[in-house]
Amino acid sequence: MKYVSTRGSAPVLDFEGVTLAGLANDGGLYIPESWPQFSHAEIAAMRGLPYAEVAARVMEPFVGEALTPERLRELTAEAYGRFSHKAVVPLVQLDQQHWLMELFHGPTLAFKDVALQMLGLLFEEFLGRRDEKLTLVGATSGDTGSAAIDAVAGREGVEIFMLHPEGRISDVQRCQMTTVLAPNVFNIAISGSFDDGQAAVKRMFGDEALKGTLRLGAVNSINWARLLAQVVYYFATALQLGAPDRSTAFSVPTGNFGDVFAGYVAAKMGLPIAKLVVATNVNDILHRALSTGDYSAGVVTPTAAPSMDIQVSSNFERLLFDLTGSGGTRDGAAMAAQMAGFESTRAMTLTNQQRAGAAELFTSIRVDPDGMAQAMRRTHENCGEIIDPHTAIGLAAAHQVDLPGDVPVVTLATAHPAKFRDAVERATGTRPPLPTRIGDLFAREERCVSLPGEYDALTAYILDTARPSAQPDA
Repeated sequence: MKYVSTRGSAPVLDFEGVTLAGLANDGGLYIPESWPQFSHAEIAAMRGLPYAEVAARVMEPFVGEALTPERLRELTAEAYGRFSHKAVVPLVQLDQQHWLMELFHGPTLAFKDVALQMLGLLFEEFLGRRDEKLTLVGATSGDTGSAAIDAVAGREGVEIFMLHPEGRISDVQRCQMTTVLAPNVFNIAISGSFDDGQAAVKRMFGDEALKGTLRLGAVNSINWARLLAQVVYYFATALQLGAPDRSTAFSVPTGNFGDVFAGYVAAKMGLPIAKLVVATNVNDILHRALSTGDYSAGVVTPTAAPSMDIQVSSNFERLLFDLTGSGGTRDGAAMAAQMAGFESTRAMTLTNQQRAGAAELFTSIRVDPDGMAQAMRRTHENCGEIIDPHTAIGLAAAHQVDLPGDVPVVTLATAHPAKFRDAVERATGTRPPLPTRIGDLFAREERCVSLPGEYDALTAYILDTARPSAQPDA
């Protein structure tokens, strides 16, 4: 399997290469040259298998020769052995049509664990065989940071610098990052928004002077290997609900578009998906893009669902690239020009081809704060389930989608409600307790540095702090 950049001019890489590279050097994102296909029989043969085995089968076509099938199975077994639920991503039924896919049973209580536990192992595997070091840089709107830090803390050959918007994430999210005191972990609270941090990280990957000093890697969903691991739970869930003989719809709380794009990948591989619902909050750039073609960034509005407080959705470029070109042939040059226009004006209009292609599988719904709170309250009162604000947005959207009654609709429950205790208590009157395994979180020592969200200040700190062992050999 080979990988190409969405902007057409970066080197073609294999799976090991894209895992360590993160962002392409032309500013684009890596994507497979073509989508592997599973037959009806191959999908049916996954029924009843443990999650780790489903993961190995789904990922194997993308891995190519980077890992033997046996080694891939060893890594998936290790990655998903730390989850608190034996099913890894269990299903909860709410009524005759609606289900929750619980993605928060990993060590940091959020869906990012499902991908990042695997990614941390892949980093260690590939760096070890190369005898190389890697400096990870990332920006988080809440959950990526803690999941990435947990996945790589103390691992050989890697260190991590994680940026988060100061004062704009929950106390649980912050403490899950800042209380990890491993010597290879560095937390940075920046003034500004997640978009400011993400823009700085993307700029770092294009900074030749910086890359001449440090070997940079990515943990955000711009990293293909992380996104690939998210494809697995669409297969695992759909299989439980009758796939491949029955289609399933998924409602996805969406910010950076990685999670819902993983569903698109699953569909391209042959999984029968009736609809992918892109559920946004008031930071609704994706809803506007999919419903009217207007992809223009506004000012980020802080909400009770901070992981969705995003106005530039990096992974959307992967979808647009897959829908750009004639006769099914992607056009990297056209994508590069389109994104250059967006990056200079923060606005662009989707082509008719892109809009029509997206509409075949995607729909979008915007949920305001009242709708979010009502979904939390209704789910608690009617189903006895406590859900977090992000999941509530997904569930509110799921109830607005017009689908036949025999199509199951699965909302991705992306975070444990205890990560957003204040918002949940306001909506439901119930304050969810922290799970026992992190019950002492607020008693732990914190370590974090506060910096302005300015590129020069951030890169100066990273260069000054990075351990010499993380820098390339001269």
